[in-house]
Amino acid sequence: MPPYEKVLILGKKAPHGKQGISKSYELLIPNGFEIIDTDYGNVDCIFINKRILAKMPKDRILKILETNVFPYISEKEIVKVDFKVQISTTIIEE
Repeated sequence: MPPYEKVLILGKKAPHGKQGISKSYELLIPNGFEIIDTDYGNVDCIFINKRILAKMPKDRILKILETNVFPYISEKEIVKVDFKVQISTTIIEE
């Protein structure tokens, strides 16, 4: 698994467990990901890059994933999510 992935979702019966992936990420990018446990259907946990969490609240990310990604996860899957945060501003001059 490349370390640049922003979000990784683990199914409840994924071939690689939460502990193994956590140790791998910790070796590649120390303190770079937060693990969030969930009880949603087939999803065991989510690894979220802390750079995303600095830009958006965890609850909002989880809501987006629950709506758009979690319903399609099977219990044996490991899914990499390309999660992009876009910030735009408009400057109005008088």
